[in-house]
Amino acid sequence: MNEKLLQYLWNFKVFTHFNFRDLSGNPIEILDFGKWNKDSGPDFLMAKIKINNVILAGNIELHVRSSDWIFHQHSKDPNYDNIILHVVFQNDADIDELNRKNIPTLELRNHIDENIFTKYEKLLKESQFIACEDIFNPHKIPVHFHEESLLTKLEEKSEELEKDLEIHKNNYEAVLFHSLAYAFGLKVNAHLFKQIAESIDFTVFNKIRQNKTQVEALLFGISGWLEKPEDEQMKIWKREFEFLKTKFDLSDLIIRPKFLRLRPPNFPTLRLSQLADLYYQHQNLFSKIINAKNTDELLGIFTHVKASEYWDHHFNFGKLSPVDQPKVLTKDFIELIILNSILPLKYTYHKYHNEEIADEVLAFYRELSAEKNSIVDGWKNLGLKIKNALQTQSVIYHYKNYCTPKNCLNCSIGFKILKESNHV
Repeated sequence: MNEKLLQYLWNFKVFTHFNFRDLSGNPIEILDFGKWNKDSGPDFLMAKIKINNVILAGNIELHVRSSDWIFHQHSKDPNYDNIILHVVFQNDADIDELNRKNIPTLELRNHIDENIFTKYEKLLKESQFIACEDIFNPHKIPVHFHEESLLTKLEEKSEELEKDLEIHKNNYEAVLFHSLAYAFGLKVNAHLFKQIAESIDFTVFNKIRQNKTQVEALLFGISGWLEKPEDEQMKIWKREFEFLKTKFDLSDLIIRPKFLRLRPPNFPTLRLSQLADLYYQHQNLFSKIINAKNTDELLGIFTHVKASEYWDHHFNFGKLSPVDQPKVLTKDFIELIILNSILPLKYTYHKYHNEEIADEVLAFYRELSAEKNSIVDGWKNLGLKIKNALQTQSVIYHYKNYCTPKNCLNCSIGFKILKESNHV
C-alpha cells in the first residue's frame, strides 16, 4: 500500500463495504468524499461527513499509517487547520493533536479487498508490453474508450496548433504548411522539416507556389543541398535559389535533414519534392482540406502528388538510381498525413464554430484504415479487435500516455481491473 493508491481508492470509492466507524466505534457517514487535491495541502477538499448526528464540512487527509501525520509535520501547517477526518490504512499511533481537536480517525484496512494489492503490484512490476498484460481482458474496455482517448489526443494537438496560430497571427494557411512539413518529415525529420517551413515567410512561399522549380529550389537550398551542384538540374535549382534569396532578402540559415536509417522512398529529398508538388497542384489547398466532407475527398487531394521528374531516376542528388519510376505518395503515407496533420487542424479550425465537429472528425477516423506498427500489434496480441484508424489512434495514444509511464491509477482500463473484486 502507498498513499497514492489509498487516495485513488478513496476517490473512486473502491471498498468492500461502507459501514465506516472511527477508532472509538462511532458510525461515520461519508456524505461527500471531497474533491481530490493533487497539489499541496489536504488530499481531499470540500468534503462532508456525519458523525454523532453532527454534520461536518471541511477537508480530509489520508495516510498509509496514522503516524505519518507526525512525520509529514502537518501540525505546523495552517493548511491542515480545517481537517474534519483523518483516513488511514493502518492505525499505528494515537495522534494527540487530533484527539484534542476531536478529529476522528477512520481506519480502512478492513474495507479494502486484498486482491487489489496483488493486482496493483502486477501493474507496477511486470515488464511486458503493458503492465496489466497478465490480467488484461479486451472485453473490459470501457464503453466509448476509443472515442474518448482520441478526443483527448485531438484536444492536446489542438492546444499546440492554437499556440502556433497565436505566433503566426491566426494564419491557418501558414500553420497548415508547418504541420504538413512536420508530417512529411516522418519521425526522423519531422522537427527539421517544420523548422525549414517556419524559416520561410509564408507570404513568400505563397508568391512562388505556382512555380514548382522555385518551390523545390527554396526547400532544397535551405536544406543545404545546392552548395555544390553535381548536374544540370541542380545548377538550375541553385540559380533559382540564389535569385529568390536576393529578391526576398532570405537569410543564410541552413537546416540539414537526415538520411540515416531511412529507406530510400522516405529520403528527405523525395519528401520535400512531394511537398512542393502538393502546393504546386493545389493553389487553394487549405480551402479544399477544410471543406472536405469525407475521406475520399481528402484522399483525392493527395492521390496524384509525386516528386518531380528528376526523382524518377534519383533518390539523392547527382546519383542515378537503377529504380526508374515516378515517386508517388503511397496510400499508407497519405493516410498517415491525414491522421497526423489534416484532421487535427480541421478539428481545431471548426471546433469553435461547429458543434458537431467532434462527431464529424471521428467519422473521418473511422473511415481510414487501421495503422500498422508494433504498438498496434501488441494490442492485437492481447485479443483487442482493431478495425480502423480511430481505434489505432486511440490505443497508440493510450499506450504512450498511460501504459509506458505506468500511469495505471489514472487509466480507465486500470480502474476497471482494480475495482473488480474477483481473484487474479
